[in-house]
Amino acid sequence: MRKRFKRLMLIIFTGIISIFVLILSVSFINHKIQLSKEEELFAPTGQLVEVNGRQMHVYTEGNGEETLVFMSGGGTSSPVLDFVVIEKAGYGFSEVTDTDRDIDTILSETREVLLKSGVEGPYILFPHSMSGIEALNWAQVYPDEIKAIIGLDMAVPAAYENFDINMSLVRLGAFAANTGLTRWITNLSESDAIKYGTLTDEEQELYKAIFYRRTSTKNMINEIKNIKANAQKVKEAGTPNAPILLFSSNGQETGFDEKKWIEIQNNFNNKNDNASLIELNSSHYIHNIDYRQIAKESEEFIESLNR
Repeated sequence: MRKRFKRLMLIIFTGIISIFVLILSVSFINHKIQLSKEEELFAPTGQLVEVNGRQMHVYTEGNGEETLVFMSGGGTSSPVLDFVVIEKAGYGFSEVTDTDRDIDTILSETREVLLKSGVEGPYILFPHSMSGIEALNWAQVYPDEIKAIIGLDMAVPAAYENFDINMSLVRLGAFAANTGLTRWITNLSESDAIKYGTLTDEEQELYKAIFYRRTSTKNMINEIKNIKANAQKVKEAGTPNAPILLFSSNGQETGFDEKKWIEIQNNFNNKNDNASLIELNSSHYIHNIDYRQIAKESEEFIESLNR
């Protein structure tokens, strides 16, 4: 009886594994087919610049006295459709690379792509989320290049001091993306840029095509692995002297509750004589939701810099 039971359990276990492998195989094959179909959509809208032997994408438009540099948060698959922005390695139309994701390397690549694309400073930085760490570092290391920082619910060093990063879950997300399992999750590719933004129908289709190519890439994962060390380095360097305007969300989608997120933002603001804070009642991707107010307040802030 016991042998029969063990044999039955082995058959069931083998059956479950076989079904799982079959699902993964079908998903992976479908993913490759869809990637091939989406290939014609995957055409850069801006300029490709070679940095460290790989192509980085930067999109520019408009003209005027100020140069605004929009910096996307960690994991934003298509920064150029979520922002007007440099796309870091592993994001959007930029190639995935093996380069380190320490903050010095990221800053070096950002500055080089701007230099090679002919975008001159000084810059007013608009960092979202994790890129707040990069913006603060830039203003610390090259203060003459940064005229001001306008934070779009940007993270500050204190946000990562006690933040629990589950790398196993991060890698599981990468596995799901690489095998095409994410394609089976309804509406997963419909980000706030699609829900609330001003993208055309064609841009929305392009966003989805990029999402399935640039979700949890090697560069994104390595950024997450390095973020605590990067944030600590910025903290030790102190607050930069650049004027700072912070737009804060209500904490939704940040990994913090509203009270804690606002407390982190307020503490940073209160320690900096050159900073001011505007609280918004919207979730983390505030630039897609409250873009009119952000544009208005930002214009007034920039005008005040020149008085």
